[in-house]
Amino acid sequence: MFTLYSFFPGVTHIQDEMGVCFTLLCGEKQALLFDCGYGTEDVHAFVRTLTSLPLVTLLSHGHHDHALGARWFERVYLHPEDLSVYRTYTGLGQRKTVLEQAHAKGLAPKDFLSGTFPEPQAFDGGTLDLGGLHAEILHAPGHTPGSLVCLITEIGLLLPGDNWNPETWCFFPEAPSVHTLAASLQSLLSHPFDHVLCPHATALFTRDDFAADVRQLTREALFNAVPTDHGVRFGIQTRALPLVGGHRLVFDYGKAFPDME
Repeated sequence: MFTLYSFFPGVTHIQDEMGVCFTLLCGEKQALLFDCGYGTEDVHAFVRTLTSLPLVTLLSHGHHDHALGARWFERVYLHPEDLSVYRTYTGLGQRKTVLEQAHAKGLAPKDFLSGTFPEPQAFDGGTLDLGGLHAEILHAPGHTPGSLVCLITEIGLLLPGDNWNPETWCFFPEAPSVHTLAASLQSLLSHPFDHVLCPHATALFTRDDFAADVRQLTREALFNAVPTDHGVRFGIQTRALPLVGGHRLVFDYGKAFPDME
């Protein structure tokens, strides 16, 4: 079952049954689906109940909780630096893990291990004219090397992908240094937006919320962050930095400060 959240005309924030969100943008002549979730349900069929417009499906990055839904589409787009990430996290091993998680929630996804996935078409940024809405897609490395963000200029809305959430993770083996993430987030503040919709939240955040977190990402604050065990399964030393409003950043400390390992 999908749950819908509507904050602006033409913008539908969709939460899937596994709990992750993705966003449908509908203009007058075209629609953009930014991410497609775990794919335990037929995302394409559901989106087609919301719009009959020509549809572009763009992945913010290649991780399973945003890209496994690609199995329901003939074509998806992704930054080329995340192609290897996509192939790994839509692979059979990751699908088996997600299937176990789905079963634990009482869910029974159909053909989850046997479904095929499209090879993503490369997309490294640009502006999509949806008709009355313009989606500016920017490369913002951080959570993954090929992370993309989306700015909808007419309504001042930022879709940051997993580069910014109430709890942001920057410790997977493929992630750049947290300093790269901080630089990407800082650069986004040079763009005009007033609102932020995250893939791991159903609430609408403000530019001030975003800016307050970014201001805390100083080298000193990161250096003094608190050890955490998030990266144990990868053999990665992780630390957590508490942010305002109960937010938190968990990152690879060794990659950020290699001389301190």
